[in-house]
Amino acid sequence: FGGLSGFMKPSESVTDPCVTGHASNSVSVALGMAHARTLKNQKYHVVAVIGDGAMTGGMAYEALNNAGTSGEPLLVILNDNNMSIAKNVGGLSRHLSRLRVSSGYLDAKTRVKERLARIPGGGALTRHISRIKARMKRVLLPTTLFEQMGFTYLGPVDGHNLKSVCELLAQAKKMKKPVLLHVMTQKGRGYTPSEQQPEQYHGVSPFDAAAGVPAASGKADFSACFGETLCTFAEKDARICAITAAMPSGTGLNDFATRFADRFFDVGIAEEHAVAMAAGLAAQGTVPVVALYSTFLQRAYDQLVHDVAISHLHVVLCVDRAGIVGADGATHNGVLDVSFLRSIPGLRVFCPSNFAELRSMMSRAIYREDGPVAIRYPRGGEGAFQDDTSAAPIVHVRACAQPEVSLLTYGIMVNEALAAAALLAEHGIEAEVWKLNEIDETTEQTLAQTAAQMADWCVVVEDVVRTGGVGQTMSAQHNGRVDLLNTGDRFLPHGSVPEIYRCCGIDAQSIADFIMQNPTMGEGARG
Repeated sequence: FGGLSGFMKPSESVTDPCVTGHASNSVSVALGMAHARTLKNQKYHVVAVIGDGAMTGGMAYEALNNAGTSGEPLLVILNDNNMSIAKNVGGLSRHLSRLRVSSGYLDAKTRVKERLARIPGGGALTRHISRIKARMKRVLLPTTLFEQMGFTYLGPVDGHNLKSVCELLAQAKKMKKPVLLHVMTQKGRGYTPSEQQPEQYHGVSPFDAAAGVPAASGKADFSACFGETLCTFAEKDARICAITAAMPSGTGLNDFATRFADRFFDVGIAEEHAVAMAAGLAAQGTVPVVALYSTFLQRAYDQLVHDVAISHLHVVLCVDRAGIVGADGATHNGVLDVSFLRSIPGLRVFCPSNFAELRSMMSRAIYREDGPVAIRYPRGGEGAFQDDTSAAPIVHVRACAQPEVSLLTYGIMVNEALAAAALLAEHGIEAEVWKLNEIDETTEQTLAQTAAQMADWCVVVEDVVRTGGVGQTMSAQHNGRVDLLNTGDRFLPHGSVPEIYRCCGIDAQSIADFIMQNPTMGEGARG
């Protein structure tokens, strides 16, 4: 918290050209910069670096298709380590594998060029051979997808051989056209545990670097609970399929992928395709369960609307990493899904607060609903509240005889609300807690029916942005005072979840302090 971002961030350094965090966008941004350079008659080089994993995202091909015919001098470096986060999948991976086996071609070319340079007339001979080489290349290395898009293809080259890489970079720098340099690397190179288990070390919590093991044993989390529950259902129901976008491990689907391989689909970094494909599966009578991080689900909003919701198809979205995620910062926090999911007609949105509720809501979503359903849950484990209250759309989880304030929340935030109520009780302030289990288009009716039972003062606590949140709906339904505690209409810094909670004023102590500082409360509160 307060330190340097793990991603590029222009506000931190002039050497960071743009914000990064999600995949597949570098060529698009780079082409825009190249166009700006031309329009302003400036002279500088534009280089986009993109991983082979990010190349499984459709946005990359939209950009390559446009950039290759743009005529703009632009270098795209394809960092090919045969990994995205999980093992790469799809036709592109097979295409790149074929290109990799021809790396010896470049070594031969370099040796011939060096020898010709030593003899008289070698330059002219080199140019003549280059023309022959182009023909030979099409035989030895079949025309690449990138060349068909308009790029001059260089490579593949060993990315750990700096001399070879620098030679090709120098060659690319002289070309006044779109060039793609294919660089082969090893993910995790230089650290044995990461070389052996690259997926596990893609992103790490604190760990013992010498031993290569986590600093502390991992606790059960919502992702694991989701994966275990889905396997239980799939064992008895052959209609159930699972879809993810390059995140089988992160979403808890590794076991499902092993046990039900024919019903598991990892589409690569292609969330739009994942949701549209789920629509096709649902239309033909299966029950697709799409597991995506909240921050990546943003990419598939159009498909949710156009392909799923309009046709009222039974697609189950399991929205992992909802709310505050922590250290990955502004690009990864799941603080927008409540706003955009609630805006889609006919889409149910469930918010489990613990593992028991997640299991119950998954069962309901799969077996009792007939249209699109989203289940949003946080990163990490459950808190102190472990009752299964999922049967009702709203529940009274902490009652008081004469409440002075009502706390309204949902999901994992119920733990902060209950803890805040306990702190307030120590100061003689009676606070009740209400918990929503559904936050979709039915919320307005639910709150209208419940508002009259609440205290005159209601504080709504959410770990999402203010706009489009439940708090705004409650403000329209409650006749008394309503205060909203949320992440605000802003992008958040990175840091641990507790630190970001405190930063936003939605941790238990901050909630209690906010209420105690209110001038209408008793002397104990003001003290």
